Amino acid sequence: MIEIKCDVPTHTLYSRHAFSTIEENVRAASEQGLELLATTDHYSPMLYPDYKNLRNYQYLCVSHLIPREWMGVSVLRGCEADIVDLDGHLFGYDIPIRNNIDDDPYPDGEKSLLERVIKPMDYVIASVHRMSFTKGAGSRQCTELYLKALEQPKVLILGHIGRTGLPLELDPILLRAKELHKLIEINEHSLCDEGEIPKRCREIAVRCAELSVPISTGTDAHISFRIGKFDKVRSMLSEIRFPEELIATRSRESFLENLRAAGLSAKGC
Repeated sequence: MIEIKCDVPTHTLYSRHAFSTIEENVRAASEQGLELLATTDHYSPMLYPDYKNLRNYQYLCVSHLIPREWMGVSVLRGCEADIVDLDGHLFGYDIPIRNNIDDDPYPDGEKSLLERVIKPMDYVIASVHRMSFTKGAGSRQCTELYLKALEQPKVLILGHIGRTGLPLELDPILLRAKELHKLIEINEHSLCDEGEIPKRCREIAVRCAELSVPISTGTDAHISFRIGKFDKVRSMLSEIRFPEELIATRSRESFLENLRAAGLSAKGC
C-alpha cells in the first residue's frame, strides 16, 4: 500500500465552512500517525462581506505563533488562496493596506493585503473557487491563469485543478510545475465526489506519472476526524501504479525537500 505521512490541505474553523480547531486537527494527525500536517485555511473574498478589512485576516497574519512541533507532528503554516482573474492573480493583490489593525501606519509603508497576509506563511496553495471570471474563457486563457499563478514565489501547490472543469491544456501546466519544483494536488475530497471530478483527477494523476511530475496528496479535511484518511487517494494511485518517489507527501522529509527545492523554507521544521 502506498505510504502517505503528510496531510497538507486541511482547514480549521477559520475557513467558516469547517468545524474543528487547529488543536483538534493536530491531535487527529497525531492519532493517525502522521509526520506532518499543514494548516491551509481559505484566504478568499468568500469569507467576509467586508473582505478588504485586514482585521478579518488576523488569524492568518499571526499563523507564525502556531507551534512547529505539536503532539509529535511537524506543523506547517499556509493558506489556500483564491485565484481571482485570468492573469493568475491571487486574492488581495490589488487591495492596498497602509495601516495595521490599530489604525497606525505600518513602518514599511503601503503593501497589498495579499503581501500582509502571506508574509508569515511557509507556502500557499493557489486554487480556483469562484468561476465567474472564467466565463467565456478558452483553454489557452485558462491554462495561462494557472501558469501565471505558478510563477508567484510563495505558491507551492496548484489546488484541485480537476474540480473546476475548466478547459485546460494540461501538459504545459504540469511541465512548468515540474520546472519550478512545484506540486499538483490530488486530494481525497475530490475523489469522493460523483460525476466527472474523480475521473478528471485520475487523468491528471496518470499524466503526472507519465511526465514525472511530483504531486501532493491530502484530505482537504474540513473536520478533524477526516485528517489522515486517504483511502481513495491510495487506492487510485495504486491502481495506476503511480511512482512513489513522485509523491511529495510520502514522508515529512520528502515534503520539506520539495518545499526547499521550490525556493521556500519552514524555519524550525
